[in-house]
Amino acid sequence: MQTRSKFFDDMSQLMTNAMGVAQGAKTEAETAMKSMIDRWMADRDFVTREEFDAVRMMAQKAREENAALSSRIAALEAKLAG
Repeated sequence: MQTRSKFFDDMSQLMTNAMGVAQGAKTEAETAMKSMIDRWMADRDFVTREEFDAVRMMAQKAREENAALSSRIAALEAKLAG
């Protein structure tokens, strides 16, 4: 009976160690994949969400200023014509 218990203890320890190694390998693989994807995206000149949002806000502001200036020009032309 004692040898069986030692056998199962050894197997349990082996499985625990194997799971620890597998978890470490998983973490290392995830880190490597994230790093590779980050490098690939940087090489493709993709923009971040923050950069996209900033440019979108600038474009919105420019459209609003353009509309305001168009209104002023129309009012000045009407004043000159009439």
